[in-house]
Amino acid sequence: MSISLSQQVAIVTGASSGIGRAIALAMAKAGASVTVDHYRDGTAASEVCDEIIATGGQSLAIDADVSNESEVKRLFSETIDRFDRVDIVVANAGIQQDAALVEMSLEQWNRVLAVNLTGQFLCIREAVKQFLRQGVRQKVSRSAGKIICMSSVHEIIPWAGHVNYAASKGGLNLLMQSTAQEVADQSVRINSIAPGAIRTPINQSVWSQPEGRAGMLRLIPKGRIGDPQDVAKAAVWLASDESDYVHGTTLFIDGGMTLYPGFSEGGG
Repeated sequence: MSISLSQQVAIVTGASSGIGRAIALAMAKAGASVTVDHYRDGTAASEVCDEIIATGGQSLAIDADVSNESEVKRLFSETIDRFDRVDIVVANAGIQQDAALVEMSLEQWNRVLAVNLTGQFLCIREAVKQFLRQGVRQKVSRSAGKIICMSSVHEIIPWAGHVNYAASKGGLNLLMQSTAQEVADQSVRINSIAPGAIRTPINQSVWSQPEGRAGMLRLIPKGRIGDPQDVAKAAVWLASDESDYVHGTTLFIDGGMTLYPGFSEGGG
C-alpha cells in the first residue's frame, strides 16, 4: 500500500534528530511539504531540510521552543506564510531530565512538564485553531487536519527515577483523549504514538553498550530494539486517510514492552 500526503503541509516538532527526523523525512517522501521545527539545532535541522529538498520535496527549518507560547504561534505563522496552510502536526518534541524523586529539583520537574506536556498543549491548541479556520479540502483529505502526539510506553508503565517524564506522558494521554472527544465532530483527528525502546540519540548511551542493550532486550518480547523508521511509518499512516476512522487512540510501537514480559512465566 502506497500512502500519499501530496498537497499537504506537515509541521514536525523536534525534527532535527531521532524519531522527529525520521518522521519529517517519511512525511516528505509521502509527498508532504514539511516544516522542521528544532530547538537551537540549526545545523542538524538544515541537513534534514537539504535531504528533503534533494529528493524534490519542500521544507523549511524553524527554531522554536514548544514550551513558549509566542514561539509556537510563530512556528505556525511562518509555516503558513511559506506554505499557505497546515494539514498535519506531529507534536514530537520532548526531553528527559532524570533524577531520583528526593533529588529532583523543581527546575527539572518544571522544565520536563513545560516541554513534554505544556508544549503539546500549545501545539495542539494552535493546530486545532488553524484546522477550523481552513476547513476540509475534500480532494486532498477527509479531515481539516490531523494531529499526532508523541507519547511513550511510560504513559502507562511507571518509571522510577523518571517521575517528571512519566507524569508528562501520563498527562499527555488524557490531554489527547479529551481533545479528541472535544473535536471529533469538527473534522479534526488526533491520536498518539507511544514508542518503546527506539535507537535514538537520547538513549544511545544505553543501547550502544552490550550490557545496556541486553537489559533493554529483556524488556522487549519482539527481541529487537526499534528503529526510528518503525515510528515514522506509523506516523505517515496516522496522517493519511487510510486511518480516517482512527481517533483518540494511542498506538503502541514497542515490540511488546507493554505486555510486561516479566510475567510471561507467571512473574517469577
